[in-house]
Amino acid sequence: MNTSPQTAARNAGDCATEFLAPEVDILETPEAFVIEAEMPGVSKENLEITLDGGELTVTGRRPVTASSDEALWRERRVGDFQGTFELDPVIDTARIVARIIQGVLTVTLPKHERAKPQTIVIAS
Repeated sequence: MNTSPQTAARNAGDCATEFLAPEVDILETPEAFVIEAEMPGVSKENLEITLDGGELTVTGRRPVTASSDEALWRERRVGDFQGTFELDPVIDTARIVARIIQGVLTVTLPKHERAKPQTIVIAS
């Protein structure tokens, strides 16, 4: 298990065959790590985020729309999304916040105060 602050969240591997892996960016600020995941067609009501031990799992379900039209070309994949991320111990799990806007899920993973950069005062 990688526990460096630079890898606070990482994709934990292959998703189950029934799920699509969302496109993900992971960013770091001095205060937090931020996961941004593309989940087109997923609403807040169809989103589930669970924390189990040191793993964060995000599952987004898209409603199935039936169509009587015959597809001539298909590039868009059909299915639900799921991604699992191993969390670094510096993350304050009690303060995790998530929101989804226009199909982009943003999960903010705040760092514990003790993990943030500090300036040390030099004594005279």
